[in-house]
Amino acid sequence: MRYFLDTEYDGFGGRLLSLALVPEEEGDEEFYAIIAPAEATSEWVQRHVIPYLNHVPEALREAPMLPADAAQALGHYLAHDEAPEICADWPEDLAHLARLLVTGPGVMVRVPPFTLRLLDMTGFSTAANSKVPHNALHDARALRTHVTKHLEGIA
Repeated sequence: MRYFLDTEYDGFGGRLLSLALVPEEEGDEEFYAIIAPAEATSEWVQRHVIPYLNHVPEALREAPMLPADAAQALGHYLAHDEAPEICADWPEDLAHLARLLVTGPGVMVRVPPFTLRLLDMTGFSTAANSKVPHNALHDARALRTHVTKHLEGIA
């Protein structure tokens, strides 16, 4: 199955704050995690990201998770899929997802083999097309909507 990924992080090269995966099919289960501590050092992120971390449906709203717990939850979410394809419009999103899976020296969360795909989304902004800009879940949904409606040839 194809999933669309978005993350929020504390400025360039900064710590992961939240991560969302939404499946290609609307209505299928989505994944959203806020990573503890849910705070930022970047002034821009404090204004434009932190206040919106919990603007998600009640069913997905949870307390911030420690990175290892978020990694385990992500592994559990992906476990049902034999070969997930994870698509993102920004390389740092893919890097944050990969880093989250590493939980210690030589230790990673068990996940099925998956493919990471960086999409060329020149001229498209997830935040500009999102219902809640700079919220990973809403931005991932915006990416899914754009790709499934306008770029079906990427499969």
